Parts: sequence; C-alpha cells; structure tokens
Amino acid sequence: MADIDDTLEGAISRLVQWIQKADYRAYEPFDGLSSYLRPLTFHRKFPQQCLQQFVLRFPFPIRPLLGIRKKPSTKAMGFFARGFLRLYLATGENSYLDKCRYCLDWLMGNPTKGYSGYCWGNSFDYQSRGFYLAEGVPTVVWVALIGHAFLDAFEVLREEKYKSVAISCGEFVLRDLTRERIGAGECISYVPFMKICIHNSNMLGAALLSRLYQITGKEVYFEVARAAISYSVSCQHDIGTWYYGEEDKFHWIDSWHTAYNLDSLKYYMDCTADRSFSGRFQKGVRFYLDHFFLDEGTPTFYWDRSGFVDIQCAGQALDSLVFYGDEYPEAIEIAKRVALWTIKNMQDRDGHFYFRKHRYVTNKAPMLHWGQATMLSGLSSLFLHLKKAQPLTEHTESAEKVES
Repeated sequence: MADIDDTLEGAISRLVQWIQKADYRAYEPFDGLSSYLRPLTFHRKFPQQCLQQFVLRFPFPIRPLLGIRKKPSTKAMGFFARGFLRLYLATGENSYLDKCRYCLDWLMGNPTKGYSGYCWGNSFDYQSRGFYLAEGVPTVVWVALIGHAFLDAFEVLREEKYKSVAISCGEFVLRDLTRERIGAGECISYVPFMKICIHNSNMLGAALLSRLYQITGKEVYFEVARAAISYSVSCQHDIGTWYYGEEDKFHWIDSWHTAYNLDSLKYYMDCTADRSFSGRFQKGVRFYLDHFFLDEGTPTFYWDRSGFVDIQCAGQALDSLVFYGDEYPEAIEIAKRVALWTIKNMQDRDGHFYFRKHRYVTNKAPMLHWGQATMLSGLSSLFLHLKKAQPLTEHTESAEKVES
C-alpha cells in the first residue's frame, strides 16, 4: 500500500470530475416511484414497494426507460460539502473550498419550508416498511447528517452563518419531532408526522444535538441527547450490535446503520465528556471491525453473510473507520484496504462508483448520495488523515507546491 496516496488522489480526482460533469445530479436506489408506471400501483403500499424494489434490484440501466430522471439530492450536497472541505484542508486548494461553499449555499437555498428550523428531505416519494414519505418531507437522518456539514464548515471557517444553520437544524429536532419515553430514555422520531422509533435516526439526532451543546453550552441539547443515547444503548445486544429498530419488521443488522450508531455514540461522548457509555462503544466498534470486512478489504452488507457489496457500505465505512482511528489504529489499516478494494472493483473509468457488486453481475447505476457523495466523503476523510500523518517536511513541500 505504499502508493495509496496517489491511488486515493487519482480516484478522488476522477470522481470530482464526474460529479461536476453530472451537474450534481444522478439516481437514487429508492427513486422507483418517480416512474410513469406508478399509477399502476394505485398508490397502495404493497404495489409501491414492489415497484421500488423492482427498480432498485434490476441489474441493468432501466431508469431512463421508465421515465425516471436524474435529480440533485439534499443529503448528497451535505456529504459533498464535507468531502470538499476535507480536500481543501488536505491540499490547500481553494477550488475545493469554492465547491464546499457552493454545496452549503445550495442547501441554504433549498430547504423544506413550514417547520421550526432548517430541514431537508428526499427528492422523490418513498414507501418504506414503516411509513410513506412524500417528496421533500424532512427526516431526522437528513437533517442530522446535513447539520454535521454545516458544523464542520463553522469549525474550520468560523463563519457565523454556518453555525446559525446548524442551530436551526437543532430547533427542527427539538420542536418538530416527537420523543417517545421508552425505558431508560427517549427515542427521537424519524419523521415529524408520526412516532417511529429507529436506532440510527434516534442516535443521529442525538449526535447533532451533542455537537450543538459543545459549541453553545445549551443544556437542553445535552439533556435530549443523553436521553436518546440512553434509550438506544439500552437496546444494544450483548455482542455489540443493534437491530435497525425494535419492531419485528426491523430486525436486521447491517453495516452502515451500525456505523451511524457508533459514530453518533462517539460524537456524544467526545462533545459532552460523558464517558459512561464508553464500554458499549468499545464493544460495538470491536464487533464492527471484526465482522463487516473481509481480509482483502471487501466491505460486507450484513455481518453474518457476504452476499453483495453495496457502495454505501464502503463509503460509510471509510468515514467511520477514520473516525475511530484515534482509538483503534487497526481501523486505519482496514480503511486503506477498503479504499483500495473499492477503487479497483467498483470505480468506473469515467470516475463514478457502481451501486452494487454481486457475484456474477455488477449494477453500475450511478447513485448520487448513496454512492458518489458517500464515497467522496469517505475517500476525502482517509486522504486527509493520511496527509496529517505525514512527516512535517512532506506537509511543508505540499504547501510550497500549492503556493507556487
């Protein structure tokens, strides 16, 4: 892995070129209800799920034939902003900072209106197992992950407008989402229009509030974050995992939702100095490192079977593994293997990353937030980490190149 810096730089460069050429537009796995076939579902739950799953699982490019258009994505813009900001920090190139600002400005200009604070949702209608979500209706997952991008920008650039947007996101979480008292804590609802308790969305909301508590000292952020974390930690399995949700229909364990939970727990501990859940975090990270990656770096979807490789497993893994690297140096080595495997096996020559790789067939559809945005964020996170780890002389030489 001696040439990993060059490999990462080349892969990132090709991906950025693809994103620019695509004008920040592509498909998403669950955009099937945007098809002209939707009237045939009579807008009923099961037929809509069937249409979504058909489009998602069809292994060849079918969306243009079904009238599904490429669209921008609010969640993608959040991930892109984080990625470009990291690339700016790693290289000093102002062009990356300009791209970061473009994404954040776009998000500020395209929120969902009618709520207590800044919030965002999907660019398409979506039918899940638990609820129907109309285009634009905000979720705590979108708001929390995008809120992190604004907090990152504030921490680096110290511009108050980014802090203000993040605080506004916190107001959405506090005022527009119900919180259900369950056992030792509370669960933040996934969506504003009903109570639905999912661990990763609950903990992502808590992570955003934890970061807001760190920069504002506002006690309500800490109180709600601790209650949310307490609930989800109480549901963690003895082996360190979580179900997606506690209802029977949500009983599965996958890679990136596990990572979301662990990321959120780490944000909570780092930002509040409350280390009472550190043992839970350690158990969860140990399981994640030991069960979601094959020896050559292949990121798996489920912990107990390999099956296919989904690009979001790779993108989120890179982000999370680097995040845990300060406490688990082996996580960085795994991240390097994941990056090299994914670039070799799932990046097209035009720069975009494939959606899913099965044993005998690869779905090469370009998914925007699901693939390109998560990979830019993950690759840039690893790239920045490796740049920081280089000897001071190498940093000096790099800075001199930028100035010249």
